[in-house]
Amino acid sequence: MATAVAPSLVTDPIRAARDVVPADLWDKQVGLLMREYPYDSVMAARVLGQGYAYLLTAMNHRGQALGLAPSKIVDIGVHMIILDTVAYATLCESFNGGHFLHHVPDIDFKNDGSVLRTADLIAADGWEVDLPLWADAADCGPCHPGNDSH
Repeated sequence: MATAVAPSLVTDPIRAARDVVPADLWDKQVGLLMREYPYDSVMAARVLGQGYAYLLTAMNHRGQALGLAPSKIVDIGVHMIILDTVAYATLCESFNGGHFLHHVPDIDFKNDGSVLRTADLIAADGWEVDLPLWADAADCGPCHPGNDSH
């Protein structure tokens, strides 16, 4: 029996998430990360890039209820992206068929392997994975298991 595969919203995978973000927005969000965290521009760009790769992968697999989860440090990049609500709404419009990817956090962290499975899926979708940023995988888990939200 053949299984239907959801069509990809990213038809031509891009190796670096940076390539899909307008330069002025990228620079702004890198600057915000540097303001809020003890990051230099290189580390801020790494965190932001993985945040985008995570969100774009989650959007690409909308409706599949995979229970995706970022690591703690990648989650910092994700939050920087989603808190810039106008830009985030545009991202959802462009890469998620206009559907808003909500943020529904749980209180407890889970050690269920979902973080490393998420990093594997990001790589399978063709995005660059900065593996050291996913190293705290044992301390995190789905923000809301089995949901399309972050």
